[in-house]
Amino acid sequence: MAIPYNSSLQKATFFLTGFQGLENLYGWISIPFCSIYSTVIFGNLTILHVIRTDANLHEPMYYFLAMLALTDLGLCLSTLPTVLGIFWFNAREIGIPACFTQLFFIHSLSLVESSVLLSMSIDRYVAICNPLRYSTILTPARIIKMGLSSVLRSVLLILPLPFLLKRFQYCRSHMLAHAYCLHLEIMKLACSSIIVNHVYGLFVVACTVGVDSLLIFLSYALILRTVLSIASRQERLRALNTCVSHIWAVLLFYIPMIGLSLVHRFGEHLPHTVHLLMSYVYLLVPPLMNPIVYSIKTKQIRQRIAKKFKFIKSLSCFQQD
Repeated sequence: MAIPYNSSLQKATFFLTGFQGLENLYGWISIPFCSIYSTVIFGNLTILHVIRTDANLHEPMYYFLAMLALTDLGLCLSTLPTVLGIFWFNAREIGIPACFTQLFFIHSLSLVESSVLLSMSIDRYVAICNPLRYSTILTPARIIKMGLSSVLRSVLLILPLPFLLKRFQYCRSHMLAHAYCLHLEIMKLACSSIIVNHVYGLFVVACTVGVDSLLIFLSYALILRTVLSIASRQERLRALNTCVSHIWAVLLFYIPMIGLSLVHRFGEHLPHTVHLLMSYVYLLVPPLMNPIVYSIKTKQIRQRIAKKFKFIKSLSCFQQD
């Protein structure tokens, strides 16, 4: 039976999916997911706290890192309620308004992350290729404009998606393949033609992630050309070392995205568990690994975090004495 979106908003629902056939193990499965979510929240909040409280880190590179941490935190919190709700309470039912809201935040924040990674590559390009003008080019006002433009672009492009989905009737199975709502999945449940949604989705991906990835590649091509022109081998390595953390962040974002796309397009024969795992890798691995990568590979962040923990340890020892 078709359920029009406009007829009964409160009764129209979708059903989320966990790991089918493993319902008896949901309590155990929830443990690694709780650990991942806790680590994501703690790691990104730590990065934000260190950057906010240390005046020496009030520089463009760390402002962009703070934007990345905020985006990762938001992306994590967008999926947390439904994922853990399934494992803890078997809460598989989600209303269409709530589903569309979650969809909006997941897709918007994914595009924001792509934009932030592009901004970080521009930061590295200016720092290496035009170091004398670094502080005059990447001023605080310009950084704020870059951040706001990233959010504005993502919101404006994703905002039509819920309205495009709203016009459909959903007469097929209301069972979603994941523990959260995605545009690609929901539109496939519609009774009528989805060509507009399909074309618009491809347009959004092409003009955001597609353009961003090309510009990131171009910026690193220019960086590599500049680095290779440096006479000193030690200076070349030092310049490249400042890019390592960002390169890891780019790989952590784009490799799971490409893998998930390939699985959706060519992996119909694969078990449903593979699709689920790839989707979790895409949404959870970048927010999980980015704080770890930057804490390990960025000397200034590593030193400040170690200093914070030493202070907390010394304070606890003082209280015990």
